[in-house]
Amino acid sequence: MKVVILYRPDSEQASSVEAFARDFQRHHDISNKLELVSLNTRDGAAMASVYDIVGYPAILALGDDGAALNIWQGEQLPMMDDVIGYVYNYHA
Repeated sequence: MKVVILYRPDSEQASSVEAFARDFQRHHDISNKLELVSLNTRDGAAMASVYDIVGYPAILALGDDGAALNIWQGEQLPMMDDVIGYVYNYHA
């Protein structure tokens, strides 16, 4: 299980996304399960296409098999507790 944040590092939301990721890792000790992915890369664009992401930034809770457990899209980031619930409660 992992959490992926798709965002544009050169956007207005970049600082809030990076702060969210920093705080998330610091409070929940899941550094190996959180990944920031730039939409400006080929991998980021492909991931956005695969999961039908149309609002940015986007936070994806993904199962070990790559299935989307939940997706949050748009400028309003979810509460950290909502996201971490997927990490702690997911059983592959």
